Amino acid sequence: MIRWIVTDLDGTLVGRDLAMVPASREALRRFRAAGGEVVIATGRMEASARRYYDELELDGAAILYNGARTVDLAGDTVVRSRSLPSAAWKALLDVFEELPEGVYPVAFSGGTAFAVDDVPELRDYARRDGIVLRDPGAWRELPAEDVTKCMLIGDPLPHVRIAGTATVKSEATYLEVLPEGTSKGVALRELAELRGVPLAEVAAVGDNPNDIDMIVATGLGVAVGDGHPEVRSAADVVVGACADGAVADVVELAFRANGWAREEHRPWTG
Repeated sequence: MIRWIVTDLDGTLVGRDLAMVPASREALRRFRAAGGEVVIATGRMEASARRYYDELELDGAAILYNGARTVDLAGDTVVRSRSLPSAAWKALLDVFEELPEGVYPVAFSGGTAFAVDDVPELRDYARRDGIVLRDPGAWRELPAEDVTKCMLIGDPLPHVRIAGTATVKSEATYLEVLPEGTSKGVALRELAELRGVPLAEVAAVGDNPNDIDMIVATGLGVAVGDGHPEVRSAADVVVGACADGAVADVVELAFRANGWAREEHRPWTG
């Protein structure tokens, strides 16, 4: 039985045009109508994820910031939240001063995204995510105890090792610095326990290394066909490409597992 489908957004449910793949969107709607529940799990923040949450007409928790916060976006209720240790944030400020040319930081605090650089790379990131980057004036103006995560955007991305943090690449040019022990998988495990849903009854699908932990945590771990090789190796099943309806393929698997009427979708053999 698959009670939940947990899906990444970018590169999984959402295509290069920043819109949900129609076949996948409609399949998720049918899954919900049949009695299943859909959870989005993304590196995006509240303001960035909300458009997709609302388009799917969801009403439960969403895993955001790559697992650092879980928020019920219907009521703007924070279910779970973690922040970088103050000492780690202060160490990151030293890293900011030594970043190679072409790499720029973004920090998230209190549900707001901050950046001090006004460059094309960050303008493109803000456009893609549908957010506004606020200038804090100086990085030290942010409260050291309330930074949810930091991103380094650009190329070449540096290696960052700071006590109390974990790093993950969510895109080829995005390095995310998170509170230690934070991941989509950890957030999913805690949410499933809170809701009383066995992980064996959850399917999770993603395309990038930041999705691996949640994929291996669930009863059915699924990789997008054009996703990162490490994700495809870690998954139980590899489905079609994002643009071809990867998430619709997951819904078809769930319908089969649940013995529901067969999903009508494109030809796919699994």
